[in-house]
Amino acid sequence: MRRVIRFRDLRRTDTGLVGGKNASLGELISGLGPRGIRVPDGFATTADAFRELMDTGPREEVVRQIGRLHRGAPLPEVGSAIRSAVLAAPLPAETARAIVEAYRRLDGGAGGGEPDVAVRSSATAEDLPGASFAGQQETFLNVRGADALLDACRRCFASLYTDRAIDYRERTGFDQLSVALSVGVQLMVRSDLAGAGVAFTLDPETGFPGVVVISAAWGLGETVVSGRVDPDEYTVFKPALGDGRLDPVIQVRLGGKRCKSVYGEGGSTRTVDTDEDERTRRVLGRGEIRRLAEWAVAVEEHYGCPMDLEWAKDGVGGELFLVQARPETVQSRHRGAMLHDYRLTGTGRLLLEGIAVGGAIGAGPVCGLAEPVGLERFPQGAVLVTGITDPDWEPLMKRAAAIVTDHGGRTSHAAIVSRELGVPAVVGTGTATAALAEGQDVTVSCAEGAEGRVYAGLVDHEVTETDLGALPATRTKVMLNLADPGAAFRWWRLPADGVGLARTEFVVAHRVRVHPMALVHPERLPAEDRRRVEELTRDYPDPPEYFVDRLAGGVAGIAASRWPDPVVVRTSDFKTNEYARLIGGTPFEPDEANPMIGWRGASRYYDPGYRAGFGLECRALRRVRDELGLTNVIVMIPFCRTPHEADEVLSVMADNGLTRGANGLRVYVMAEIPANILLAEQFAERFDGFSIGSNDLTQLTLGVDRDSALLAHLFDERNPAVTRSVESLVATAHAAGRHVGLCGQRPSNDPDFTRFLVRAGIDSISVTPDSFAAVKNAVADAEREG
Repeated sequence: MRRVIRFRDLRRTDTGLVGGKNASLGELISGLGPRGIRVPDGFATTADAFRELMDTGPREEVVRQIGRLHRGAPLPEVGSAIRSAVLAAPLPAETARAIVEAYRRLDGGAGGGEPDVAVRSSATAEDLPGASFAGQQETFLNVRGADALLDACRRCFASLYTDRAIDYRERTGFDQLSVALSVGVQLMVRSDLAGAGVAFTLDPETGFPGVVVISAAWGLGETVVSGRVDPDEYTVFKPALGDGRLDPVIQVRLGGKRCKSVYGEGGSTRTVDTDEDERTRRVLGRGEIRRLAEWAVAVEEHYGCPMDLEWAKDGVGGELFLVQARPETVQSRHRGAMLHDYRLTGTGRLLLEGIAVGGAIGAGPVCGLAEPVGLERFPQGAVLVTGITDPDWEPLMKRAAAIVTDHGGRTSHAAIVSRELGVPAVVGTGTATAALAEGQDVTVSCAEGAEGRVYAGLVDHEVTETDLGALPATRTKVMLNLADPGAAFRWWRLPADGVGLARTEFVVAHRVRVHPMALVHPERLPAEDRRRVEELTRDYPDPPEYFVDRLAGGVAGIAASRWPDPVVVRTSDFKTNEYARLIGGTPFEPDEANPMIGWRGASRYYDPGYRAGFGLECRALRRVRDELGLTNVIVMIPFCRTPHEADEVLSVMADNGLTRGANGLRVYVMAEIPANILLAEQFAERFDGFSIGSNDLTQLTLGVDRDSALLAHLFDERNPAVTRSVESLVATAHAAGRHVGLCGQRPSNDPDFTRFLVRAGIDSISVTPDSFAAVKNAVADAEREG
């Protein structure tokens, strides 16, 4: 009987012999080692060795105790009795001898050494494409010495029968006696002196397959896997990985990283606080991020399915290693035939914000817990509020309407399990356990982008269901209006023809927050604004680079979500009063009586008062297209009043590296001023397309303030003056070979207006994602009617 097998002699088909985790490590070494992927050496005990141990007595106790469980005995009592039986059984002598001999050979092959190792459990039903069993059994790090290793192996064997593992197998229909356990023993990577984390070969929230998402924290990786730390998160655009001239890292989010796991005294590990430098510094450099992403894609291609990986960086030599690989088992199972869209229809007082997990909404009374309790103490449908979760919480999480935690990121235990359960979760709030009162009714919303929110009370919401496979094909392109990069990946399954309007104002207001001119001329700021700007930009030696980096990352997220379809990005169209509300904005903005028709859009871009700020916008867009490789981005200029203004703006763009036609760059203009219609031929000479902003066009054609309740009955996009303008523009633009789209709200609410646009020959209609299906059907109906 084989009791121990080296990783290098295993393949992924050996799951029945050494469990999914260990079989996968063998596959990584043998199948991907020749491609430069590093995996620490090690070995695994076999399922036969486990069964030999169980035959010495523990198997009978498992049968007896599981029988008691089925007759109503408490799970904690049953689990404790089984584990005690396994721990009391002595390891067979041959198994113990084989483990120690294999361990000593790990020390450079010379024998006799006692290296530091990680000891992990690997069940034979674990890491399958249809069942993750993630975190069900135990892991022990920094184990040194033969006696400590044998003790860790015994504890791993017993952990096949943790309460959470027994419960999971009962729920998923796995026979308790058919599952065996293999112990994996792997050389430690000294990531306690550097960092570690996880990597997914798709977006773990939405299943978007075009990116690799890497989480990273200082120290050993257990803080990331367990969710005890809010890690950095790096999003890598897969199509850019194949071109060494491009930077594939499209987004970077710095986590708090307030603690790390390091070696303890005499073995094991301990958790310590990080210092201020570690909290504000990135764990990985861009080259390291790229290498890990390339490895992740190689593993995905080798396995033929999306993957969930763990990695570690050695703090002595600086090398990167993969230490685990398993099929991703949540998003990859979603086929996307049905789209469920959650939307708040009521309002409530905002209590907390954190990281949104999933896209659903849940509501119920708060049940705050410091540790997992019996099911009878957690009401079905309550909102679980706690500091952090681990696998012991899973029976409670199944019963929850939503989950809110103080700590953790998108790869924390709470996030991973809530996705699998389909339960909305807001993690990393910082203060949930202190801010939410026991029994208080709350609504937990993950339907508003990357930020999850907790509202007071039971806020009204609705769920709509769309069969994406039943949507008709149309000649007229139906595109999306998007603003929030954090929500863009959520809509990747929609069969849209691209993005017809991506608003940079949202990115500037929520991700940048600082007026661009305040970064160019900080000396003009009052003391408090200067302090806030310095705090936000402390990681950037050149403060304007902060604006460029944050805006580029936001735009890149939207552009990547629809690659390679076109994404029309409108440069900033704040009014002066809105610009003034940005941090440091007041010194650079005049007080206008009517900002709606004041210093906005194109008129700002060449003016000395904002030209440098527009230059930062151009630098960001150039980075997205030329450095990140997202050449599907089309730049669109808003509120361009005259052809002369168009020439001025195009000249400034060229001065900042955005030349129309270079690297395939197309530049559109918003058609929202009557002058754009009347002088369409001249605008068509300067731009590659038009996008009709029906709200402003209606306002300025009819002379009606679109925000006036008194004049609301006069504000109508179907007024003949407006519709004739649309028809005129379409005809003139098409005669010049130019694209015409419309990105206003009216088609979302008015099928008759959609029919008019189709009859007029519009090339594209861009709408909000929640109305996409209805507009797509309305367009198809109009095209059939002719």
